[in-house]
Amino acid sequence: MKNLLLTTALAAVLAACGGGDSAAQSPAAAQAEGGQPWETRPANAPSQTPAFPGQTRAPEVSADVAFEVETVAEGLNKPWAIAFLPDGRMLVTEKPGRLRIVTAQGELSEPVTGLPEVDARDQGGLLDVALDPEFAQNDLIYWSYAEPRGNGTNATAVARGKLVEDGGAARVENVQVIFQQQPAMESTKHYGNRLVFDRDGHLLISLGERSILAGRVQAQDMNSALGKVVRINRDGSIPQDNPFVGQDGVRPEIFAAGVRNVQAAALHPETGKLWEIEHGARGGDELNIIEAGKNYGWPTIAYGLEYSGQPIGEGLTAKEGLEQPAYYWDPVIGPSGMIFYDGDLFPAWNGSLFVGALRDKHLVRLTLDGERVTGEDRLLVDLGERIREVEVGPDGAIYVATDNEQGKILKLVPRAD
Repeated sequence: MKNLLLTTALAAVLAACGGGDSAAQSPAAAQAEGGQPWETRPANAPSQTPAFPGQTRAPEVSADVAFEVETVAEGLNKPWAIAFLPDGRMLVTEKPGRLRIVTAQGELSEPVTGLPEVDARDQGGLLDVALDPEFAQNDLIYWSYAEPRGNGTNATAVARGKLVEDGGAARVENVQVIFQQQPAMESTKHYGNRLVFDRDGHLLISLGERSILAGRVQAQDMNSALGKVVRINRDGSIPQDNPFVGQDGVRPEIFAAGVRNVQAAALHPETGKLWEIEHGARGGDELNIIEAGKNYGWPTIAYGLEYSGQPIGEGLTAKEGLEQPAYYWDPVIGPSGMIFYDGDLFPAWNGSLFVGALRDKHLVRLTLDGERVTGEDRLLVDLGERIREVEVGPDGAIYVATDNEQGKILKLVPRAD
């Protein structure tokens, strides 16, 4: 294996060399507490004011952890998600529509057969994958994908099936489509999507608002599943304790509303709350802590600007009844994949939140004090790869997937002295 030696201290030096001295141009930078922020580039919306100190541009905090990066597997076509099997092998989705099993030695299986057709244009394709909470007993896996619906339309769907291995070949049997986002749209963008099981075994699904205006406005439409976090039972039925069950004009699967394009989500290991990070436009990548029945504002309130440089809607960043993000980035990092670290290999990182960055091509580490972001560190800065997925392996290593047609699975391990 080819090892790449990198320390967080080196990452900080490299990042500083690449950033401009622009803190004075951004009022948000002055909100950082306890030191200079890692982010020093000009904000896209410098006149916007954070709702509270530390909501953006947290101070740079390094744990001074020395680590190496090992290449586990290569030759994956846009790997999107990783789920670890009980024996340490990985299920890895490839965006064009393939699911593979990858061994710890980097051997790739032939594609798992039996998956439904995907719409792999642009941002679509095979997306997240997750194991049933009782996988050891039932062998069920779940996956999300861009589902073609006819007449050029599509939407996010979730299916499940039994993973069967026979003589080196693998397939899924008894496939059921347990969720279909409604309505379908004629768009190839903003599907979301991450799958997270809550502590009660319900499946939380983050759903994009499809980017186009006709979809975007439905993030605030409670009779639409666009721009929502939904919660279903493992068979696709609706939990009766969902917050809007029985309300007229509201889809019963909705758990929370007003999100944009969530490609990073994880359950907090102590509180059990769903934390998600969604893509902003020009600025405004948001970390939100999701609670039942709450509305997170998109597109009524938002940080950052439209891609055109114009204000988003009325240019509001706050409004009564709409939730503020716990943290946001301007400029954006392009978030995808996230985990709370709780492994044994890196004690100094325990409790940190790790996030992949597609646009900025690195791995972000956030230090936390409860639900407050207290510091930011950026790793793998010199790797030069879009980070699509982040997972913790059973060995305590941090695994990342790089987003390109010759994608890799890499892992961070302590540096050998």
